[in-house]
Amino acid sequence: MKPHPLIAREGWPYLAGSLLVAIAATWILGKWSLPFWLWTLFVLQFFRDPARVPPLDEDAVISPADGRIVAVEKVKDPYLEREALKISVFMNVFNVHSNRSPVDGEIKGRWYNQGSFVNADLDKASTENERNALWIASERGDVTCVQIAGLIARRILCYVRTGDTLVRGQRYGFIRFGSRVDVYLPTTAKPEVSIGDKVKAAKTILARW
Repeated sequence: MKPHPLIAREGWPYLAGSLLVAIAATWILGKWSLPFWLWTLFVLQFFRDPARVPPLDEDAVISPADGRIVAVEKVKDPYLEREALKISVFMNVFNVHSNRSPVDGEIKGRWYNQGSFVNADLDKASTENERNALWIASERGDVTCVQIAGLIARRILCYVRTGDTLVRGQRYGFIRFGSRVDVYLPTTAKPEVSIGDKVKAAKTILARW
């Protein structure tokens, strides 16, 4: 098995650029270069991408993102047009921003919608912000997993397409600089989290079938 990178590949250009600027600032400004080094440390922590081992519980639907639960509610899934249990995870700039599959399954559909960039902590972000949705067909039921841009986030990255298969905890995308992920499940799923709970991608159980 290949070693897991400690820094997400999406961050390498940013980290290299910040490091070069910090070194140049040190040479030119001396002790006044501290803010440039602090920025480099921020970039380093933002793009960290620790290895995660998902729980073995076959009934578990795991979190696709690090962050805080901001919604647990019955709503209409706008992609599969069904009644669904929606669980939303808000990621701030200090969370890990790799996105991971909540279930094992095949990608049956993918939708990208342009939109605005309101605060991802708000409910209207689910319908108004730029977003990328995946329909994952698992043996236990259909799951819709939606990456949503935030107030600062300006880039949603998704590396899978229709026909690909995912396993629980597999990395499939990244959102830069603060964002949100919505998960839509069948209404028979039982939530295991509440609003305000802190969760970790590929580790925290969001719900059970």
